[in-house]
Amino acid sequence: MSVSVGQALPPFAIESVSPDAMRDWSTFLADPNPIHLDVAVVKAKGLGDRRINQGPINVAYMMNMLMQAFPGCRIEAMDSRFLDNVYEGDKVTASGKVTAVDGNRVTCEFTLDVAGRGTVNAGTATISV
Repeated sequence: MSVSVGQALPPFAIESVSPDAMRDWSTFLADPNPIHLDVAVVKAKGLGDRRINQGPINVAYMMNMLMQAFPGCRIEAMDSRFLDNVYEGDKVTASGKVTAVDGNRVTCEFTLDVAGRGTVNAGTATISV
């Protein structure tokens, strides 16, 4: 596999963030926070009028993008910064680019963007290919 600095990674998109997936992930993550489950709670807290996606799901979208770009890779290190919420119904796209190559170790920058709102998460990862 040929990898070069500056190479764009294929995007990974979710057409519409699912409230059903949020409910399922609440169980998997043992995270019963009602902002992921109940629109009335979101409204009462002044956080909008749609359920809010769990942070780990947003990170998983970016991990999926990396694993799709480098099949069979191992993510050695990853950090990301949450910049805004992702809401039910949002279209999200994870994308990235290669910033360094050292043997079989590749470093990438990535973002998670919401259509119409921009970047909601950004970070870096080092992967072994």
